[in-house]
Amino acid sequence: MATEHESGMMIETLIRARYPLVYVVSFEEDRVSGALHQITQGRKKHLYRWTVTTGLETEDGSCLTELKDPIKVLEYILQSDVNGLFVLNDYHPYLNDPVVVRKLRDVAHSLKTTMKNVIFLSPVLKIPVELEKEIAVIDYKLPGKEELGVIIKSIAESVGDSSNLEVLKSPDLFNKVVEAALGLTAEEAENVFAKSLVQTGDFDLKIILSEKEQIIRKSGVLEYYHASENMKEVGGLDQLKTWLNKRGKAFTPKARAFGLPEPRGILLLGIPGCGKSLTAKAISSMWQLPLLKLDVGKVFSSLVGSSEENVRRAIQTAESIAPSILWLDEMEKGFSGLGSSGQTDGGTTARVFGTFLTWLQEKRTPVFVVATCNNVSQLPPELLRKGRFDEIFYVDLPSKEERKDIFKIHLQKRNRDPAGYDLEKLAEETRGFSGSEIEEIVVSALYDAFDNGEELLQKHIDTVIAGMIPLSQTMEDQIKGIREWAKLRARRASSIEWEEEAGSRRQLEM
Repeated sequence: MATEHESGMMIETLIRARYPLVYVVSFEEDRVSGALHQITQGRKKHLYRWTVTTGLETEDGSCLTELKDPIKVLEYILQSDVNGLFVLNDYHPYLNDPVVVRKLRDVAHSLKTTMKNVIFLSPVLKIPVELEKEIAVIDYKLPGKEELGVIIKSIAESVGDSSNLEVLKSPDLFNKVVEAALGLTAEEAENVFAKSLVQTGDFDLKIILSEKEQIIRKSGVLEYYHASENMKEVGGLDQLKTWLNKRGKAFTPKARAFGLPEPRGILLLGIPGCGKSLTAKAISSMWQLPLLKLDVGKVFSSLVGSSEENVRRAIQTAESIAPSILWLDEMEKGFSGLGSSGQTDGGTTARVFGTFLTWLQEKRTPVFVVATCNNVSQLPPELLRKGRFDEIFYVDLPSKEERKDIFKIHLQKRNRDPAGYDLEKLAEETRGFSGSEIEEIVVSALYDAFDNGEELLQKHIDTVIAGMIPLSQTMEDQIKGIREWAKLRARRASSIEWEEEAGSRRQLEM
């Protein structure tokens, strides 16, 4: 991942190459301004800063308030004869104005033969089609581990007597605090470190992570998910569990030294209610990695251009706290209508999907993507080709042995001894039931027993089973279609295949 120094060098390279218009995407005005100040000092250029509230501010601190108008400042830049860098803060709202767009094209053509450069500094990337070929874009990266380490030491030293701070005495705690703060801006990190010091007298990981969770939620697209589920709550799926156990070890430095790449991700497809989402949440607990849930529906916004910005920001956030897990639940619903995107939404869905697809293929950061899907026919074929995911797993209805395991899990979860129930009979009676339907059977039986003033008995569970029609009957044709597709294109999540006929359980080749 690029550091602040690398981002600054990229900007300096574009300035030296006389790129007339450079768009820097960042929330951190002060941090970027500091880097630009260093660049202008080294290049002996004059630095000018513009905002709509103050006008154009020069290096000596004086302000040309008459230049608050976004057109007038461009005219001033054209007419001035200086070796200067003009930073326009939050200029993006004016890029909707066709007069501003035309004026910027004039500026771009004129500045190529001068020593002047225009820097747009904004947290929002918004470039009109007319200017796409004129503007160079740089994502100014969030602080890396080295920069956050400097901030921690600076905040610690500001306390006065910092010798008693555990964070400075324990390298292990220091590293954990740095990793916990990844994904925060420099100002956010400073604030939460100070808050932790005030509340606890030291750097507390829980406070830092809770603040980070709130900041991630502000995006409105990503959700920081606290996974309480674990693999013991997932019944069956032994082949998938074995695969995940092997891949979980590949995030360590030892694996890098061995030559292993970081795992890319998996696609879990299959029948609704069979444990795909539960597994996604359990992976976070299994690997002890933060879980971010991407709500694809929230990515699409009514504002033109903001959908692409939303997915770009979500990806950037996931990468900034890597290693992490990015979970896309029911992926096909988020990208539905992809084929008709050009006619229905101006191509927004196609562009957002293209952005995500390119990142999935080219990503170099350890962000493990877990995508779940119920209807594979709605997924575009380019998503399923090799290289996007490490593996595609098909999750079928649970076999008889797996149904026994699922009954046992849900009875134990509700403080009941599974030995007190005929699990063999229950598993036989629930052929064709999904894992979520079995959970609902146990819950409904508990309601019936409680209403009758009795302890949960076998008869309560049997009664609920007799009155329930499983999804496998109402979706019989769709399930057959999914199975046929998966036979040749996906790996089974379980080594035991479910079949309709009684007693037809058979062991698959591993």
